[in-house]
Amino acid sequence: MTTLETHAPRTGPYVELPVPDLSVEALARVTAEVAATAATYDRSGDVPRAGLEVAHRAGLLTATVGRQFGGPGVGHRDAARILTALGEGDASVALLAANLLNTHAGQALRPHWPEALYDDVLRRSLDGPTLVNAVRAEPELGAPARGGLPSTVARRTDAGWTISGHKAWATGGEALAYHVVWAVTDDPEPRVGHFLVRGDAPGITWEHTWDHLGLRASNTHDVHYDEVLVPADAWVEIPRVDGVYRDPAALPGPGSLGHAALYVGVARAARTAFADFARSRVPAALGRPIATTERIQAVAGEIEAQVVQAETLLHGALLRIEAGEDLGASLALVKVQVARSVVAAVQAAVAALGNPALSRHHPLERHLRDVLCVRVHPPQEDSALVAGGRRVLGV
Repeated sequence: MTTLETHAPRTGPYVELPVPDLSVEALARVTAEVAATAATYDRSGDVPRAGLEVAHRAGLLTATVGRQFGGPGVGHRDAARILTALGEGDASVALLAANLLNTHAGQALRPHWPEALYDDVLRRSLDGPTLVNAVRAEPELGAPARGGLPSTVARRTDAGWTISGHKAWATGGEALAYHVVWAVTDDPEPRVGHFLVRGDAPGITWEHTWDHLGLRASNTHDVHYDEVLVPADAWVEIPRVDGVYRDPAALPGPGSLGHAALYVGVARAARTAFADFARSRVPAALGRPIATTERIQAVAGEIEAQVVQAETLLHGALLRIEAGEDLGASLALVKVQVARSVVAAVQAAVAALGNPALSRHHPLERHLRDVLCVRVHPPQEDSALVAGGRRVLGV
């Protein structure tokens, strides 16, 4: 068994990973290169391998690997900047990166992976994108953030564990190098934990269920585990406090703003697409670009106000955390407000341009579909507002 405190930080690095160039210019180049294939992958639904390769070559996919493991160990603000840049290029690439960066950041903060498995992840990361994601949701249970226990079962064997169950919304699909599978043990007194499963392990089958409005290239399919063998120490037990399982990975923290950060990038991309169209559109009756009209200028100002608000909320919260403040559960409300701002920015652009913005020939249509997905990431708006309200009311 592995617990969150079992594995102390290693004194020497596993590998030497590249230090990414996080200058504004370098991130802009990454954004442009990732954006070049975004529409193609959105239409095909394939894993966005070209965009992931761009992020890999730039060293962005391992940016949060801890220094004790040979990584750059960038902080939450730089991770947010990375995810915004990737989201501006392709939201699906950014979502896959967000899940991976959060995994590495969690390992850097509280080492818990068995040494051999994490060493394998890092060595494979030298050669190409090596995706890892928590696989938690189930068709009957829904999102774990709403409570409940998994029906996926880990059974003890002489060789370790076997995992059996059906998971939904496993982002990354067959491109995942490792699945971090939420399951309950078959002990007389069951325990709950995350089991670290290689993506190529026998007994894993994929059901291609992802046919979504947005993030179409994220490959968030269903996955089935049929007695998948896992080594004895390849799991992380979730502690039980006062009768409730408290998963540290699911608690509010600065890493929870990573998903919000990528949608700030989507709003930026929508801002650019709106401006490009407004400068190039010259109606015959007007005889000049619509960008020269006060109406379009006011809309552009509204879009900019929403993007600035989202960026300021995001980085303001992270700066306060860096300064030592404990924002705690308030981070959920920051995420809610960032989500509202980025959705408002994209919707303003689409509403102003009308039919052209709803055509699949125009990138705004894709940005609208993608930005709406910000609402599904936990903590979701209703639960965050109820929790915030209860804190205010003291009930």
